[in-house]
Amino acid sequence: MKQKSTWVVGVATGGFIGKIPFAPGTFGSILGLFFCYLISFLHLLPAFFLIIAFIGFSIWIAGKAETILQTTDPGCIVIDEIAGMAVALFAIPFNMTAGVIGFFVFRFFDILKPFPIGLLEKRIGGGTGVVIDDVVAGIMSNIILRIILMAL
Repeated sequence: MKQKSTWVVGVATGGFIGKIPFAPGTFGSILGLFFCYLISFLHLLPAFFLIIAFIGFSIWIAGKAETILQTTDPGCIVIDEIAGMAVALFAIPFNMTAGVIGFFVFRFFDILKPFPIGLLEKRIGGGTGVVIDDVVAGIMSNIILRIILMAL
């Protein structure tokens, strides 16, 4: 693999965390928690724009990685889980409770892919297809997480 290809795959796989042979999406989501922790120090508007930029970057890098790996939406690409976790915890005060519950709610939506997540995953290709289902899972997780946290 050429140096540029190695860099692209390295970023798309979360520093090669996605190459772990079991549950790469779960490990990518854990990495996403660290990203969320860092974002939590920003004010709301800069955090919003950073997440939007990260989603755009994730789409681009996932598309490049798909081409290099010569497969559609390979499980080793976990940058989409990182983006999805950022959406799931956006504008929610970051603490252990929110992080743990948010992680499990996001994994629930990401694994089961209820409507419209599964439909988006099937209908949209390329880097956008890799990332969009996780972003929508993140949006749904954010809503459910807010309801859970209000009930606690």
